[in-house]
Amino acid sequence: MHKLILMLACCGAALVQAAPYIPASGQQVVASVPRRGDPLQQELRRLRSQLNASPNDVALATTVARRYIALGRSETDPRYLGYAQAALAPWWQQAAPPPEVRLLRATLLQSTHQFAPALADLKAVLAADPGSTQAWLTLATVQTVRGDYADATASCARVSRLSIDLIAITCIANVGALTGKAERSEQLLDLTLTRSANAPPELQVWALTLLAEMAQRRADGAAAEARFRQALALSPRNSYLQGAYADFLLEQGRHAEVLTLLRDQERIDALLLRRALALQQSGQQRAMQADVKELAARFDAAAQRGDTVHQREQARFELLLRHDSRAALALARKNWEVQKEPADIRIYLEAALQAQDAGAAKPVIDWVASHHTEDVMVTRLMRQLRAGI
Repeated sequence: MHKLILMLACCGAALVQAAPYIPASGQQVVASVPRRGDPLQQELRRLRSQLNASPNDVALATTVARRYIALGRSETDPRYLGYAQAALAPWWQQAAPPPEVRLLRATLLQSTHQFAPALADLKAVLAADPGSTQAWLTLATVQTVRGDYADATASCARVSRLSIDLIAITCIANVGALTGKAERSEQLLDLTLTRSANAPPELQVWALTLLAEMAQRRADGAAAEARFRQALALSPRNSYLQGAYADFLLEQGRHAEVLTLLRDQERIDALLLRRALALQQSGQQRAMQADVKELAARFDAAAQRGDTVHQREQARFELLLRHDSRAALALARKNWEVQKEPADIRIYLEAALQAQDAGAAKPVIDWVASHHTEDVMVTRLMRQLRAGI
């Protein structure tokens, strides 16, 4: 169960910093250094010291990597994912590393949207160990993000034979909500969560976040709000959750709440983007322009490195902050080739609408029709595109 929860921490959007942050002055705080007296940090230093002495100890290396993955989730700090990868360095480039390393490598690869090598690792792990719940769930997550819904459903079915109800039903409901079974999936997940009061907080947060997004897609603001707040009470520093709730608040024009929610979170690109959008809504032009400049530098640096993790966020940046619909549409199209989540559908359609290019939106419109995607905002955007507005 512990390993499975660590994997869940890396699911969803990868909120990884794209470029070094350059402070405006020597007095500006850029990061909070963990206290040396912190028991967790002391334990990590002890383990890391042992690993430095025995870098080829696979059991020790995987223990360290798992600890760093968990810390990256709890501290909302992507640097720890890099530390996790460093712990696995002796095996990272191997074609067939030990299964426990390969599973962690797949988890880290999918967190940065390197889906093809992640899938290869996961399938190899499962060929050797068909009973790996974590591998099946990670596989289902990647397949869902890529829009491979039939395969994702099959992977979730394997999870249901190996794990507790809340994990299995959350996996199944996530796929069902995107394939024409939204109402039934939401009801089933809500009921399962109610019956799982003793489930680990990480699992409850996962289910609550999905439930909030389901309610948001059907325009039930009250239900979405309640679920987002429940999840945040359990995990206030979860960066994916913060970004999702910020988007919900931005849709309602509640920019002041977004600024409060995202205070001191500028090191994470996706959250800095949402702060800039909140500043735009509030009319704070000078502060917004500073964020726009910073985001532009980060996206430019990512492009130079060939990093495509943030194409969805960059498309929103170009469309909503730079008002360049053509650039946004090009980025949304590239992003669509990699992942097909509801947010990817929205930004693609929004960019096509602003660019007045209904033809460019046809692949996404056809996708929505063929998979029976249910989303009030998506339906509205498609109606506008068809009307030529």
